[in-house]
Amino acid sequence: MSTAHGARARARIEVTAAIKDEARRQLAAEGAARLSLRAVARELGMVSSALYRYFPSRDDLLTALIIDAYDSLGESAEVAHEAARDAASGPFERWIAVCEAVRRWALEHPHEYALIYGSPVPGYTAPEVTVPAAARVGLLLIGITRDAHHGPGLARPPLPAGLRPEAERMTADLAPDLPPEVVTALVAAWAQLYGLVGFELFGQFNRVVEDRATFFRHAAEQLAGGVGLVP
Repeated sequence: MSTAHGARARARIEVTAAIKDEARRQLAAEGAARLSLRAVARELGMVSSALYRYFPSRDDLLTALIIDAYDSLGESAEVAHEAARDAASGPFERWIAVCEAVRRWALEHPHEYALIYGSPVPGYTAPEVTVPAAARVGLLLIGITRDAHHGPGLARPPLPAGLRPEAERMTADLAPDLPPEVVTALVAAWAQLYGLVGFELFGQFNRVVEDRATFFRHAAEQLAGGVGLVP
């Protein structure tokens, strides 16, 4: 790579990062629905046509921010999981570590959490390219459950007969090597995890739950038990 080409590549990386940083500032101040490429360009002292060379549309910028948020959340969860694994923790304890990492990340990045798990942005549909990043935490929870299934075992949750066809479909799509009862409980736990975090982050626990860290840990343990993990 020539020196000039390398300098251009570094400059592009730096400008892209500056655009994203300003866009995140706007998310915090105005919300995702009001994100504007023109406003980002103005704050950075750029003409709009120059910014369009980095992000051709608002949706392209939103997609980049969404992928970054999912990847940051996923990395935080994976780091917590590896630390628990290194401490020789079993699947139950690793599950708790991942759930607490999700909560911790959300409290540290409330506007980015709102972007990926809050109200949909009017006129925006997330493309398929966001799926791998969005799946990181879910795949981690599936992996923990799989380790328990093939290791110490799972206490299989009950499954109503009427739900079995849907459970078997989800199992074929998500984790064919796990029992349908477990996959159904996993999907429910995944949704409840983000519901718990969202309730805390968006104020629904005000005047209801005071010791939220202790409450969350208990709830995460209940979710683990519902999937069939045992301490």
